[in-house]
Amino acid sequence: MALSLHRKRTADRMPATASPTPPGNGPTGPAPDGDTPVDTPADTAPARAEQQGPADGDRAPGAGSRVYTVQRIGAFVVAGVIAVFGVLGLLNGLSFFSTEGQRILGLSSNGLLSVISLVTAVVLVVAALRGPRVASTVMIVIGVLFLVSALANLAVLNTDFNFLAFGLSNVAFSVVAGLVLLLLGAYGRVSGNLPTDSPYARETDEVPPLSADEFPSTPQEFAAERAMRDAEVAVVQHVASFDQRRRVAAMATVTSRKERRDIWMSFDRARRSA
Repeated sequence: MALSLHRKRTADRMPATASPTPPGNGPTGPAPDGDTPVDTPADTAPARAEQQGPADGDRAPGAGSRVYTVQRIGAFVVAGVIAVFGVLGLLNGLSFFSTEGQRILGLSSNGLLSVISLVTAVVLVVAALRGPRVASTVMIVIGVLFLVSALANLAVLNTDFNFLAFGLSNVAFSVVAGLVLLLLGAYGRVSGNLPTDSPYARETDEVPPLSADEFPSTPQEFAAERAMRDAEVAVVQHVASFDQRRRVAAMATVTSRKERRDIWMSFDRARRSA
């Protein structure tokens, strides 16, 4: 009875607040006074995770990425200009294979060039709607074709082989349009340091964690690690002894840290047993 009363009075004198529970403990338990449960960090972790949202690595690069947006808008703009040029050419009833051509928006055109312009515009729009990789690839290909067309038609200018009725203004437009498509198609893709939101950025390969036995754990292993580093530095500086060069050459046959350390220590054991 006396023991029971003593315990009760001790509990009455205890503070109502509980000491912080270390992370990783079990679920919520009763507080020391037996009344109010205390939330542990394990209980609040899910709530914090919900407030923070998904991690950056879980966000898949899609239509909202800056790279894809720039490429898609660029494809739409170039396609719109080419489409207007083609539609006006067809509405004016241009001769299909005329080598003279008529002026449309400051450019020379015939029926064949108008149809090719419309087809090119449709291909750009479809590629822009398909996805970032398709849009980028198609823009680069069409950009190259524009540049090739400019050079080829410049060679047949004012001849009977000028089937697209090209003029100097058409050559200049093809060069500008081709360069624009090439730059837009390569944006965020052809670079040594891709933007973080680029759909073409590859995730870095995860390096597997080292096992526990890779690290030194005994005084002998720590001493071997220091001696290994000193020997490798001496070899690089061309001041290593014969024994150091021999050991470094032997360690070069393996890759893991543990194997290199074992080879070094095997020389020590051989020296002691000799």
